[in-house]
Amino acid sequence: RNQTSISQWVPVCTQLVPVSLAQGQWCRSLSSTSQKIKLAALRMYTSCVEKTDFEEFFLRCQMPDTFNSWFLITLLHVWMCLVRMKQEGRSGKYMCRIIVHFMWEDVEQRGRVMGGILSDDHGLAAALWRTFFNQKCEDPRQLELLVEYVRKQMQYLDSINGEDLLLTGEVSWRPLVEKNPQSILKPRAPTYNDEGL
Repeated sequence: RNQTSISQWVPVCTQLVPVSLAQGQWCRSLSSTSQKIKLAALRMYTSCVEKTDFEEFFLRCQMPDTFNSWFLITLLHVWMCLVRMKQEGRSGKYMCRIIVHFMWEDVEQRGRVMGGILSDDHGLAAALWRTFFNQKCEDPRQLELLVEYVRKQMQYLDSINGEDLLLTGEVSWRPLVEKNPQSILKPRAPTYNDEGL
């Protein structure tokens, strides 16, 4: 089995800041409270990822060494930090938003490391088998269905006007199994609702 362990990956969250925190160069340039909170949020999120013994969780909780397990363990630690920081009033709530932002940035980057969506169908199938099916898909037709679904959704999303997505944020997902495969590239016109903005 030639699989890279999640816990062996180079910490991706270190790519979220322009200068090494260990050197302290970025910290010296911070003056405002919000910037200091952002740095503290990054450090807190980083501690959730780099100071957690994922291998011990995998072993003692009998969790598979997968992206999904890594995410669940990370989410648990982030949640504990969020519960604590919400006690710090407005600044704490602001820090919670920043921590969550860093978490999703990290998840997105790790997802890119996993590859799949930009590769061929074999790469996508392998990524889905590892993450979605947790390496336990007995029926290859299920995996094939999911590969087709992801490709179809990505093709559909790419066909939607970017300005429409930016203005409305609305996406109508295609069904898992298309009744009329010819309808894939026909997104409906968006409805703009600026009320309350």
